[in-house]
Amino acid sequence: MKLSQLATIRTNFPEAHFWIIRRSSAEHVGKPIREFNPEHIGIRITALNLLLPDYLYYVMVHMHHIEYWKTLTTGTLNLVNIRVSDVRNIELSPT
Repeated sequence: MKLSQLATIRTNFPEAHFWIIRRSSAEHVGKPIREFNPEHIGIRITALNLLLPDYLYYVMVHMHHIEYWKTLTTGTLNLVNIRVSDVRNIELSPT
């Protein structure tokens, strides 16, 4: 199951539960934060009976910690970015 089946994911989304830094240095891109910025990727869980927003937030913290996003970044200078589709296509496993 993909994350997009359980959540609304887009930029300029002030109603999101949390946001992912979309454009930054390779060190910070993909980091989840709780402050709205229209440039960041907002995630709002729609299936609250299947996935808690705080749990997903900490899953994203872990993904950033293990440098998951570094393989998906585009850009060649100090400023790199990830796409909204990269977040939408995250595969979730029931186990």
